[in-house]
This record gives sequence, C-alpha cells and structure tokens, in this order.
Amino acid sequence: MSYSTIFFDLDETLYPSGANLWRGITTRIEQYMRERLEIPEEKIPELRLRLFSEYGTTMRGLQITRGINTQDYLDYVHDVPLDDLSPNPALRAMLLELPMRRMIFTNADRGHADRVLKRLKLTGCFEIIIDILDTAPYCKPQAEAFDIALELSGETDPNRCILIDDSISNLETARHLGFLTFYAGPENQAPLNHMLIKDLTNLPLLLNNAAVHQNASQEQ
Repeated sequence: MSYSTIFFDLDETLYPSGANLWRGITTRIEQYMRERLEIPEEKIPELRLRLFSEYGTTMRGLQITRGINTQDYLDYVHDVPLDDLSPNPALRAMLLELPMRRMIFTNADRGHADRVLKRLKLTGCFEIIIDILDTAPYCKPQAEAFDIALELSGETDPNRCILIDDSISNLETARHLGFLTFYAGPENQAPLNHMLIKDLTNLPLLLNNAAVHQNASQEQ
C-alpha cells in the first residue's frame, strides 16, 4: 500500500507534549467556564473532563449543554502566549521533502493553527488546515469528522492515509477507518496498536520501516 496523504494533529503533536501551551489552554478553558458561564470553581475540573470524554472536546460539550458562542469560546481559550514553542529547522526540511500531501487536522480553530505554525516556522508546509469549524457539528474522534476531513482533502481512500496524533481515541477511530496511525504522545502512555513516533523528524525512516514490514507480510 502506498500512502498519499498525511493528516497531522496540531497541539502536542507538531511540538513536544511537555510544552506549556496546552496547560495554558486548559487554564483558559477553566477560566472561561468560571467567568463566562459562572460555573462554581470546585465543579469545573470534573465537568471539563466529563465533557471532553463525552463529546470529544470541552467546546462541543458546552455548545450542546450550555449553548455557548463558538467563536467567543475559541478566541478566549486560545488567547495564550506561544513563548514555549521553538522552531525546528530539521522538522520543516523533513516536511517539505515528504512525497505525500500534508494536512493539518485539528480540534482547534484555524486562527490558533495559523499562530502555532507561524511560531514554529512551519507556514507553507501544509496544503490545508482542517479545523473544528470545518467539521462542525462533529470533531475528532468522531468518525463523521474524519469523513469530512477526507472530503475536504480530496482523498477518497482512507487506506492511503496516515494520521499522526497524540490522542489515542483519535488514533483508534482513524485506525478503524483504515488509516496508518502514529502515536505522538508521551512514550510511557504509548498504545501497542499504533506506531510510536518520538521525534517527527524520524517520520521518513518509520514510514520506510512500515512499508518494509507490510511488504514482508504480504509475501508470506
């Protein structure tokens, strides 16, 4: 099987999972719930996690249960500094040398994605950004969001696609649909049924190893 399209998650995938950016976004989500929705502070952490688990993102959960204004939420929670992110010239070079089409597929919005890509100096490395507004009313890990992403990318065969993501639930959906999947999260949480990628710059080598393994399996 030759792969034609790679979908990259954004946060904690294109930059190391230990970066402070995601913690800052989480803090802003909880501030939004307290300040905009007047939810008691002691109830917020459990509620945020429950909404994330049930609906795929806290935003989707708040849309359904609280009727929030989507753009107001996105602008609020993504109003965080990007000082913790550093460009990696080797990553940019690797991406531009890949023969596959490259897409961003994120549960954030395009404005946040553009800011992160600019900070990482990865602008121009991806054909399109598919964001949470594009996939509405769905989001990763829902299969419907993947269907929309495939349609927007122009790719008709999920078996020719790759997903690189730090979310195991997102990877599980993609794998079920036929994607080749790479886990980009903390190594100590790596699942057994997805390929682990510790450093994105190693992607060409891992893709080559996957192709060799696949060819060997077919010949047996």
